[in-house]
Amino acid sequence: MDRFIRALIRWQAADQPAPARTLTVAELRSRYADSAARWSQGAAPEPIAAVADEQIDGRSGRFGVRAYLPMADRGRLVTYLHGGGWTVGDIDTHDRVCRRIAAALGAVVVSVDYRRAPEHPHPVPLQDGITAAAWAATAFPDRDHVIAGDSAGAALALGIAMHHRDHGGPGFAAQLLFYPPVDPHMRSKSLRTFGVGYLTEADDLRWYYEQYLPDPHSRTDPAVDLLDADHRDLPPTVIGTAGFDPLHDEGVELAARMAARGVAVQHVPAPDQVHGYLLMADMVPSAAAAMHRVLAAAEGALSLTPATADHAARLNPAREASV
Repeated sequence: MDRFIRALIRWQAADQPAPARTLTVAELRSRYADSAARWSQGAAPEPIAAVADEQIDGRSGRFGVRAYLPMADRGRLVTYLHGGGWTVGDIDTHDRVCRRIAAALGAVVVSVDYRRAPEHPHPVPLQDGITAAAWAATAFPDRDHVIAGDSAGAALALGIAMHHRDHGGPGFAAQLLFYPPVDPHMRSKSLRTFGVGYLTEADDLRWYYEQYLPDPHSRTDPAVDLLDADHRDLPPTVIGTAGFDPLHDEGVELAARMAARGVAVQHVPAPDQVHGYLLMADMVPSAAAAMHRVLAAAEGALSLTPATADHAARLNPAREASV
């Protein structure tokens, strides 16, 4: 295990933060935002050509998106769904993550501020993501489109890819999934092995599912029970896992099942990391290195779908910066 993360685990053991189910949602969101801010404190953000916020219409209300234009545009588009158990986190907590992705892939990144549980349980966050991906494809056309996310956002990303596969939505050149939760029944060995004392508690994960899926019957929905879903005809996929993550085994099993269904999958392990390492990349060198390896694999996946050769010549920066 990385020495910085080992020290953080010792600090958490001494501090004993309150379990999620003992706090209000507002308190949890504030704690998560404070933690994300601490991880990036003092670090210079990745330079970006332009950033713009927009409100778009969902099926049952409006929600926000934030578009990042890269300094060196390579004709890619990433629709990004943030993590946080479908309940916490937002486009601000994942601002540094999206900037890094934009810079590494030369991509416009559209970060989705989907409406969250418990105020908006399943399927609202998924529906917002579906709408946002279609909006992004229209706002930034003629690009290799990647659907991506971390943790709960990775689960949403996979659900979005399956929805658009089945309903004729925008095609995706690749999908990029960081430590996805794909088994709402929580049956994996890693949940038992790393479910206590490794920064992400299994009982907190259980509580997040309770907020997102207040109807127990919805846990069998293929858009939620993603491990047992139909993975055929999905785009090339990169799955990043963390070695000391309660969700580790779910990511490994997902990669195996997708490969068995003929999907081009690359599993990129980070043996010395914990769940949520993307948010640590500004302060923990090994977390930044793990993120870099996953993004390098995404670059390889995109090579399977060649970018539009003359995209740069046809790009209209003024039009895109106004979005």
